[in-house]
Amino acid sequence: MSRIAMIVGAALILLGGIIIARGVQYSTSHNVVDLGGLRLSVDEKKPVSPLIGGVVALVGLGLVFSAGSRKR
Repeated sequence: MSRIAMIVGAALILLGGIIIARGVQYSTSHNVVDLGGLRLSVDEKKPVSPLIGGVVALVGLGLVFSAGSRKR
């Protein structure tokens, strides 16, 4: 179990670092006009907050440290 927690923790640290350093965006789609066969939609790209990246990295650090302390 501790090996899995360390792997997941390392992955979360890496993901959090990517979110903080490079930024990650996600897109949403909204229907603007819907008249019979005519549909117009708008795609918006929104950035993920670096604060979320920091929280993800901290959770990963917590997993790595807790898995490391259980080995002893």
